[in-house]
Amino acid sequence: MTMPPAPAGFDAGIHSDDAFAQSILNGLNASKKGIDSKWLYDATGSQLFDTITELAEYYPTRTELGILRQNASSLKEFVTNGAALVELGSGSSTKTRALLNVLTGLQSYVPIDISADHLQDAADHVAREYSHLDVIPVVADFTAEITLPSALLDAPKIVFFPGSTIGNFEIDGAAQLLGRMRKMAGVAAFVVGVDLVKDADILVRAYDDPKGVTAAFNLNLLTRINRDLGADFDLSGFKHEARWVADHKRIEMHLVSQVAQDVLLLGQKIHFAAGETIHTENSHKYTPDLLERTARQQGWLVHQFWTDANSLFGVAVLTPYKG
Repeated sequence: MTMPPAPAGFDAGIHSDDAFAQSILNGLNASKKGIDSKWLYDATGSQLFDTITELAEYYPTRTELGILRQNASSLKEFVTNGAALVELGSGSSTKTRALLNVLTGLQSYVPIDISADHLQDAADHVAREYSHLDVIPVVADFTAEITLPSALLDAPKIVFFPGSTIGNFEIDGAAQLLGRMRKMAGVAAFVVGVDLVKDADILVRAYDDPKGVTAAFNLNLLTRINRDLGADFDLSGFKHEARWVADHKRIEMHLVSQVAQDVLLLGQKIHFAAGETIHTENSHKYTPDLLERTARQQGWLVHQFWTDANSLFGVAVLTPYKG
C-alpha cells in the first residue's frame, strides 16, 4: 500500500522558492562561485541522474547494487517487529529493491527525497511491487533535520543511504549527517554506500561521459535557474567539466564560462570572466579507515564493511555505540 507524501508538517528542512533564490544569489555572488548540489535535483535533474546511473562509465550504481544483492540478507538481524526502512535521497528507489526482496519482515518503507514529483512516482512503483508494505514518502531535505511522521518516531529503523551521496558533503558535513542520524530514535543500523579512492581516469570518465548525459545534468541547473528565477543564462556559454582534486580526494563538477559574460538574475548583474567556473558538486572518495574514523567520532561502529572484488565501492553497516 502507499500513502501520499507526508503533509507540510512532515517536510522537515524542505526549501521554499525564496530559499532557493537566496541560495543561488549567495552562491553566484561569492568570490568563488558555487551552488549547493542539492539544487541539481529538480524533476528533470532526477531523471537525468537516473540515466547517468545506467551508463557504462558510471560504475558506482551497478557495483553497489551487486554488493547489496550479495550481502543484504545479513541485515535481517536488524529487522524486528514493526521495523521501517528509511532511505535518504531515495531517487527512483532502484537499489532499495535489493533490500526489500530479502528483508520481508519490514512493516514500512520511508523514502525521503527533495524532489516531490519524482518521489511520489517512485513510491507508487514500490507500493505496487511490495503490496504488504506501508510506503510512506516524505518530502524533505536530508541535509537538515528530518522529522518523521509521529507513527514512525519510535519504530525500529534501518536507515539506508546508498549511492555514495555522503561523498557530496565535505568531511565535516558528512560527520554532521552521521551525528544527526545517530540521534534519530530507534535506529538499529545505518547502511551507507561510499565510493572508494581509485585511479583518477576511472573517476573522471564516470563524471564526464562521452554521451554528454552528465553534462546535460549539470547544465540543467542553469535551465532551472532560468525557469524558476527568470535568469537569462545562455547555456551555450557554459561547459561541463569534471576534475579530480587529489589533495582532497574528490571529484569536482564545474560549469565553466566559455567567454566573459554577464547574467541577469533577480535584478542583479552577475559577471563571469572567461574560464571562471560555478562549482556545482563534490564527490569525495573514501578509504575504509577514513569512514571508520568519521563514523566513530559520531557514535557509530563499523559492524560490517562490504566491497566488490576490485575494491571500487564499499557499503558499510554502522551500528550505534556509546563511547
